[in-house]
Amino acid sequence: MNKVILMGRLTRDPEVRYSAGENALAIARYTLAVDRRFRRDGEASADFISCVSFGRTAEFAEKYFRQGLKIAVTGRIQTGSYTNREGQKVYTTEVVVEEQEFAESKSSSDSYAASHPQTSAASAPSMPSPSAASADGFMNIPDGIDEELPFN
Repeated sequence: MNKVILMGRLTRDPEVRYSAGENALAIARYTLAVDRRFRRDGEASADFISCVSFGRTAEFAEKYFRQGLKIAVTGRIQTGSYTNREGQKVYTTEVVVEEQEFAESKSSSDSYAASHPQTSAASAPSMPSPSAASADGFMNIPDGIDEELPFN
């Protein structure tokens, strides 16, 4: 089975092109910075994974996805190779996206973008601080309210 599930932030806006011909097909390419679960020496680290989507999925990415946005994708890994202009064989690995969705609220995305004006592919993006409770899209629950909840 070839199934991939990723959650990460876009390192740049998707690059969208359309195929030639009568029935032009949208093709979107973007890179996700996916944080590694385990960190070495307390350093943040991420993997930068190339993704490609086609058709309506690509058109959605073109319209709604921007650098720094956190998304979740499912798809399959595809490998390939080609010979470059210098005659060297180049091997490729990318995720062919089957489904994609937002992984955070718009307000969280906006607060992340404001605190990270220049996200580069060379450095792994960090998560917004948990102290920004109002920015994460959830309402703060006041102290003492738990006595009023029916499922306590």
